[in-house]
Amino acid sequence: MPTFTALEWLVLALAAFAVGAGKSGMPAFGTIPAALFASVLPAKASTGAVLGLLLVGDLIAVRMYHAHADWPMLRRLLPSVVVGVLLGVVVLWFADDAGVRRIIGATLVLLVALRVGLLVRRHRLGTEPRAVPPRLAYLFGPLGGFTTMIANAAGPVMTLYFVASRLPVQAVLGTAAWFFLIVNAFKVPFSVGLGLMTPQSLLLNLVLVPALLVGALCGRAVARRISPVWFERIVLALTFVSGVFLLVRP
Repeated sequence: MPTFTALEWLVLALAAFAVGAGKSGMPAFGTIPAALFASVLPAKASTGAVLGLLLVGDLIAVRMYHAHADWPMLRRLLPSVVVGVLLGVVVLWFADDAGVRRIIGATLVLLVALRVGLLVRRHRLGTEPRAVPPRLAYLFGPLGGFTTMIANAAGPVMTLYFVASRLPVQAVLGTAAWFFLIVNAFKVPFSVGLGLMTPQSLLLNLVLVPALLVGALCGRAVARRISPVWFERIVLALTFVSGVFLLVRP
């Protein structure tokens, strides 16, 4: 087990809490764990450490929302996701820690820009946009696969696709739960082969699971009460700051 300061343990616990909250009904939390882990651990090692926690969160999410998945959509998406995951494996193989940290930071900033652009477009139109065509799965699938492999940050990408497809809220949560359980399990052999998922990272995951479970309970409770508009604004701001921090960190 690596030696961490009290502040670093707090940051890791907050990251685990965010994983649980993100998987239990507050998907806007999805990008925060990647940034927090990469601020404490070496960037490449952080991707493997986060993956173990994400799998625990995925199991919780599937248990909560397993009956609501849109399986035809999943069947369209999953084959193209493989392309993005394999591209991410190649990047992780050749990139150093500084490069991966900057890729994670740039990915987070790009995802915030993408989401803000959608919100601005919606505001200008004054109405909800129409459902995206199914063929866009061939764009979002590889993009989601790449971002989840390189930074465990595909949550905003895929949630954006599910919401833009006009799925009901429960269907968004159920489809996302099964999607990430399948994709994250697929990533495990690659992460082990790259030396990112190790016995030490799994031990760290075990220590942080209680914080994840608390996050899952709080996430499900708070999601029913907090204003979705203000919640998303706060998380977008935090994600943007986290991404910029990773980009400028020496």
